[in-house]
Amino acid sequence: MFDFRKVEDAQTLAQAIVNTIHDPLLVLDERFRVLEASRSFYETFKVEAEQTRGRLLYSLGDGQWDIPALRTLLETIIPAQTAMDGFEVEHDFPGVGHKTMLLNARQVVYAEEAGKTILLAFTDISTRRLIEREKQVLHERTEDLLRQKETLLQEMQHRVANSLQIIASILLLKARAVTSDETRRDLHDAHQRVLSVAEVQKHLHQSGGVDQIEVASYLTTLCNSLGSSMTGESQPVLIKVAAEDGKVGSDQAVSLGLIVTELVINAVKYAFPLQNVNAAILVSYEANGSDWKLTVSDNGVGKDVTAPPKSGGGLGTAIVTALVRQLGAQIETSGGEGGTTVIITRVTFKSRLRDAA
Repeated sequence: MFDFRKVEDAQTLAQAIVNTIHDPLLVLDERFRVLEASRSFYETFKVEAEQTRGRLLYSLGDGQWDIPALRTLLETIIPAQTAMDGFEVEHDFPGVGHKTMLLNARQVVYAEEAGKTILLAFTDISTRRLIEREKQVLHERTEDLLRQKETLLQEMQHRVANSLQIIASILLLKARAVTSDETRRDLHDAHQRVLSVAEVQKHLHQSGGVDQIEVASYLTTLCNSLGSSMTGESQPVLIKVAAEDGKVGSDQAVSLGLIVTELVINAVKYAFPLQNVNAAILVSYEANGSDWKLTVSDNGVGKDVTAPPKSGGGLGTAIVTALVRQLGAQIETSGGEGGTTVIITRVTFKSRLRDAA
């Protein structure tokens, strides 16, 4: 084992250790004069050894190290705490530029001799702080762009909703002006379809532009609108909604709303040809994950599901069929003396068992 019997040998080893350290390092006496400096210190701060050793730290480089935060660290914190890690200092050094540094300081007290030294290490985090500031600026710009996008989206939704309301009003005015009963009914039906889409836009606007619609609230509002505009005193029909809490995308909500509109229109038209004080239509919706079930039933005269369908069916039937297919769902209709029930289900479960050979 090597024995450091000579002070010179110990000093040589100490200087070698100091020069090996990657970060700039200073060894100060208790009066803050530089005893030694690492090679990295000279290279980083563009100073020479003869201009550094033996000089007061604060006077180095024409006073560029006379930094208030550094004085606080050396004269106040270190005497009280002996050590300090991660003390951040920012300063503009002539010929070097702006630097952000983390200072680590240790006070070394010797047992055999009076006096002490201070080890002062510098970690340059200028690049890290620059990247952090750039990221912060980018984040703020991104947030600003998102706010602008949100504002534009809400404005677009508001304009679309207004346009749909105008179209619905025009259809209603046309329906009142025409003389043909069939044309009048078709225009009324078109009016209801437009209103069902407008209701989605209204919910989007109220939810702050988020592309998710509360199903229960949406279907309830839609059916209230259908009930007030389609049923009269001659044959009042109660339209009830039973829907579980949950949200769906606006595109799915539009499809569900149009399906409900068509089925309710059909029930109001054909389920109650005779006076029925208990006339009612029930719209229910339940979901489990991505699977869901929509049911529209009435207590009217019932539909003869065994009768062959009319060639091509009506426009409402075509709309429902197309929307059901678009949603990847299946439709089932049952009818009888108790009324007509239409069930639309979307089931994504697939069996893991292979068919027997």
